[in-house]
Amino acid sequence: MKTFKTMVLAAFVGICVTLAPSPAVVAQAFTPPPPAVEMDIAEVQELARDILRLRTLERNSAVARLVERGNPDVVPALIQSLRFLQRDDPWTITAALQSLTGESFGGDWNKWMLWQEDHPEIIPFEGFDSYKEWVFAKLDPNFSLFINSGVAHTIRLEEITWGGIRKDGIPALVNPELVTAQDKAATYLDDDELVFGIAINGDVRAYPLRVLDWHEMFNDVIGGVPVALAYCTLCGSGILFETAIEGRAAPFEFGSSGFLYRSNKLMYDRETNSLWNQFTGKPVVGDLVGSDIELKVRPVAITSWKKWLDRHPDTRVLSLDTGFVRDYTPGKPYAPYFNSPDLMFPAMVRNTGLAPKDYVYALRLGDHEKAWSLQLFADERVIHDVIGARRIVLIGDRDSRTVRAYEAGDIDFSAHAKNDEQLIAGSRAWQITEDALVSGDGQRLARLPGHIAYWFAWQNFRPDAETRFE
Repeated sequence: MKTFKTMVLAAFVGICVTLAPSPAVVAQAFTPPPPAVEMDIAEVQELARDILRLRTLERNSAVARLVERGNPDVVPALIQSLRFLQRDDPWTITAALQSLTGESFGGDWNKWMLWQEDHPEIIPFEGFDSYKEWVFAKLDPNFSLFINSGVAHTIRLEEITWGGIRKDGIPALVNPELVTAQDKAATYLDDDELVFGIAINGDVRAYPLRVLDWHEMFNDVIGGVPVALAYCTLCGSGILFETAIEGRAAPFEFGSSGFLYRSNKLMYDRETNSLWNQFTGKPVVGDLVGSDIELKVRPVAITSWKKWLDRHPDTRVLSLDTGFVRDYTPGKPYAPYFNSPDLMFPAMVRNTGLAPKDYVYALRLGDHEKAWSLQLFADERVIHDVIGARRIVLIGDRDSRTVRAYEAGDIDFSAHAKNDEQLIAGSRAWQITEDALVSGDGQRLARLPGHIAYWFAWQNFRPDAETRFE
């Protein structure tokens, strides 16, 4: 009998192979076939489980009975099963999917997931939440903390996928050790490698991407402000959130759940075990759903270590003594993914204005959001634009992925010919700081909260937001 352990291994091998992005699955009107055979819902739930726990012949019989029933509400469970059985003669499942949907994607789980994303009218059978809990609990019993019977959710449970790790399998850093830039322990950094640069209330810090690639999250207090950097390597986005919420006794502390949604990490808070969308800063599964909590975004800059150090010689930087044994060589865990145009997990790319993994700079100002292709900064260092009714100025460097955005008011700026740390407006020089643009007479124009991301993530989670390509 094929054990679930074997299926998990097959799934793990499958996700470690980078999947080529499938052609866009065009949404078409789907008319569910009328149910052919009445069946008690408890039997449907058992048959769905049987697909994963029985031998091939018995499994085929279970699939056949679900097809005979003729209700597409079992399609999400069939797609879930295909994830684990795609390397183990999945023809019965794919034939069932074709019969119930009229589509033919063979055993390509990636394409079936994209089709499912495009067909929210397919509602899973009653008790699908318990089925999903049962499947994930076989991978890690702790997953039941996140997905269980009756759990509240604002995203479709059928689109939540396993990322190949257990809960906290990618361990978050909590109040990690930092050293001064002059400390011998900081010499591991090369001039051109990238860091997340953060400055709050005069507390200046650098968190190298080579370390955060392994941890994807830190919880810390910077300048007296509790924050978490949620870094989704798959989305290319590191977003700095404030974690203290008015009315709550303590700041949130976040970890990696092991789950993904449309190739974006679902982080979780350790107080309620609610799942949060890393890209939006909102809880999407669990006790906090409906709470209207949305984490405030803080500015963060990706830049080279040399540029950050030149600007902030008093900076502290993350020590390699993290408490975890990892190979912190730059690019070690994700270099193949970062250097490939392909996605690792299924996510729809509906707008082809850019390649899926082209970088954009995303800015969020309340109800107004906008993104700019980093390619815009290949020739222009300073760009003026409008978001909502506010004039802003962006200062960017495509090669180091560095963009900072500021209020512009009614002032027109240009790049300083000799000093990269200043802008020119008329005859006046303005200093570029992490908090604001500052004129010689003390006038200040505030910095705005933004971050870098892959295009596919921005257009997937912010499909209605404006993007500037040229």
